[in-house]
Amino acid sequence: MEKSGEPVTDTVNLKTAKSEHLDRKKAQKSSLKNLDKELLREMLYQMVLGRFFEQKCAEVYRIGKIGGFCHLYIGQEAVGVGALMALRDDDYVITAYRDHVQAMIKGITPEAVMAELYGKSGGNVGGKGGSMHMFSKEKGFFGGHGIVGGQIGVGTGMAYAQKYKGTDAVTLCFFGEAAVNQGMFHESLNMAQLWKLPIIYICENNQYGMGTSQTRAMSISSVAQKAEAYGMANEFVDGMDVLAVREATTRAIERARQDGSPTLLEIRCYRFMGHSMSDPGKYRTSDEIKKNQERDPIFLFKESLKEAKVFGDADFAEIETRAKEAVEKAVKFADESPLPDEKELFTGVLA
Repeated sequence: MEKSGEPVTDTVNLKTAKSEHLDRKKAQKSSLKNLDKELLREMLYQMVLGRFFEQKCAEVYRIGKIGGFCHLYIGQEAVGVGALMALRDDDYVITAYRDHVQAMIKGITPEAVMAELYGKSGGNVGGKGGSMHMFSKEKGFFGGHGIVGGQIGVGTGMAYAQKYKGTDAVTLCFFGEAAVNQGMFHESLNMAQLWKLPIIYICENNQYGMGTSQTRAMSISSVAQKAEAYGMANEFVDGMDVLAVREATTRAIERARQDGSPTLLEIRCYRFMGHSMSDPGKYRTSDEIKKNQERDPIFLFKESLKEAKVFGDADFAEIETRAKEAVEKAVKFADESPLPDEKELFTGVLA
């Protein structure tokens, strides 16, 4: 006779967890079949392109072709692709300093991004911004901001402008979980909910603010729950699952287009590299990194596509070849692009 009934409870929990996993897999297969095949191909291409691009950035940084700060997106590709590819061309995006991949997804060419990293005149902003400050008014990509949390207030203002103009366009505002502890985050959420601004706040929670674990810096572990203090819609999302990110973002976008309601999405992910190229990442164990790499978002997406019989190995090989060629073309462009003229030092400066 069992003493406490705990084994029965454990069995039920295991069955529930397994059932939820199978339900998610079933729903994902259905979602894959409902999405356009070319859209899925482009989503995977953008994820692979982002991975190869950032790996190349690390390579050329180490030999001195890129200087200054450089923050890589490796491991977080599902967040950028899942969220940004749910947008229309007239929607706005603003983000923090880990911005190379998001800039490319929004339409800035790999050549322009790589040349900007090199500080060359062919760069996205003429070589003046570097890694942290990609920008394109034409593409609706408003940075690339180096001040932690600073872009949250600017993004809120962008959403106010969209509402003021009477459009049904929306703003996506990306930031890390460390920015949640800034006053700007709370002031902005309060204002957005009060004024019904069409903004989706996306917290890319990679669980480390530079070298500090979230558990050591935040009294409440749930970022999404913080939105409830302002009566704002919120959702927790698996950031290693590109389809889950897309679905959650789509729901938030629809809500914003309908009545201007804002949303906070906490998208839990994991960066496989250090905070920046100067960070050896010794505050994390190799076991922790390895465990998270087992849920590599690109691998998971490819497995889902293969299991649903959407794409096969030949398709994956073609996508990888195309992405590698795009990266090599970007490096060649950056290498051959001239340095900015000295007279450009004083252009575009506001005082």
